[in-house]
Parts: sequence; structure tokens; C-alpha cells
Amino acid sequence: MKKTIKFTALAVVITLLFTVITGCSKSENKVVKLGVTGAVYEELWKPTIEKLADEGITVELVQFSDFSLPNNALNGGDIQMNAFQHHAYFENDKNTNGYDISILTDTFVIAMNIFSKNYTKIEDIPEGGKIAVPNDATNYGRALILLRDAGLLTLGEYEGTPSTADITSSKVELVEVNASMTYQYVDDSEIAAAVVNGNYAASYGVDPNSAIFYENVDLSNKSFVCVIAVKSSDIDNEVYKKVAEAFCSADTEKFFEENYKGFFIPAWNA
Repeated sequence: MKKTIKFTALAVVITLLFTVITGCSKSENKVVKLGVTGAVYEELWKPTIEKLADEGITVELVQFSDFSLPNNALNGGDIQMNAFQHHAYFENDKNTNGYDISILTDTFVIAMNIFSKNYTKIEDIPEGGKIAVPNDATNYGRALILLRDAGLLTLGEYEGTPSTADITSSKVELVEVNASMTYQYVDDSEIAAAVVNGNYAASYGVDPNSAIFYENVDLSNKSFVCVIAVKSSDIDNEVYKKVAEAFCSADTEKFFEENYKGFFIPAWNA
């Protein structure tokens, strides 16, 4: 009878200990699902993921094929953080869909440049040449600014990011495609050039020095500075803060310089 009591007491202690341990694990959110778009993020986040693993935090990257998906997943609780968008996209998507999400920190600027396999200079693009551009509102507007700077079109006065209505004249014909597919159109014989987000160019292993026109990156303009976002209720979550701090570090900046010269420009200290 005494042995039975001892074994029962031991079982209760083990059960309570297990409950406490698992309860702490859940409350500390040690496993964090982070939404991204594009294979390049696997490389960008690898050093940070390894660093955080040593601190007992597991970051799981969740890949999304389209820009329209990660904020919806974050708002719905399918992921805890995302890192794929800039301020302009975030504000537009949040306001359009009524998402209850917030920016945790700024990260970097992804350069948007013009690439072509048919022409080596922007001046050689002929009248009426077709240019592939991202079809989402904010990246489309950013592409218009880039094409204006390249001398391929002109814009009137606008607020925020420009739209088609703001084009006053154009030397080229714009072909709107999904942002993730723009670089594929560089190989299309009917396309003179393509405006490509740096993360997708990097995913294709593109040499950043192969662009025929480069964006003038202004870190003082927050519109195209990328961010890490969380649900508004998680803005003070210490684990998520640790994830952001680990990424926005000197180690990450060094990684950018060594592996992605020109595509990713740190903005966390700007």
C-alpha cells in the first residue's frame, strides 16, 4: 500500500512538472513563425535563426508565393511575425483590409532596379518598348518613379506613390505582372526590360551589377524601407523583440555586404 502511494505521488509530481514546463514554453512563445516571400529570405535569415537557436528561440520561416498573403496570415494568427514588405505596402494593405497589425522595426531597403538582356543602356530602349513592372499598387508606383528617373516617362504632381493617372507622358508601354515574376520577363523577346525588386532578383541569382539602371535609394524616405510586422497586441512581446534585434545587427549587415552587394541596404540605424 505504501509503495502504491509513493508511486502515485511521484506520478503527480512528474505530471505537475511537465505541465509547468510546457506551460512556460507556451507563454514564452519560443517557436516563432515568420512569414516571408521568396527563397532569398532563407539565406537572409539563416545567421539570425542559428543565433536565436542558441538562445532557445526557434524561428520557422513560412514562405508565401504572393505579397497579398502574409499580412492576412499575420492578422489571422497563422504566423506571429512577417518580414517581406516596406512601409508603403504595409500602410496600404493594412488600411485596405482593416488588419490589426503594427510595425515592430525597420530593417532594410531592397533596391528596385531595371534589368534587360536586349539592351545594355537605358537610352537604347526604343519608343514603344514594353517594360514589365510589378502589378501591386505600391511597387507599381515605385516602378513609375524609377522609370521617371530613367527618363522613360514623366509624372505630374502626386501624393504618396504615383499611379497610372499621374503619368503625363511615356516613351514605353507598361506590362503589369506579379512582382515575383518580373525577372522572368527579362528573357521574353517581346519585353525590352523589367523593373525587378531586389529580393526576387537575388532569388534568381542575378548579379546586382548587371542592371541597366539603378534606383536612387534614399533612406530618409521611409516609404520603401522594409519592416518586421506583428499583431498589434504583440508589439511588446519580448521574444519577438529579441528576434528583431538579432536580425537588425552588425552580423546581418556584414552578411549583406559579403553576399548581396547592392541588393539589401541596412536601414535600422537610419
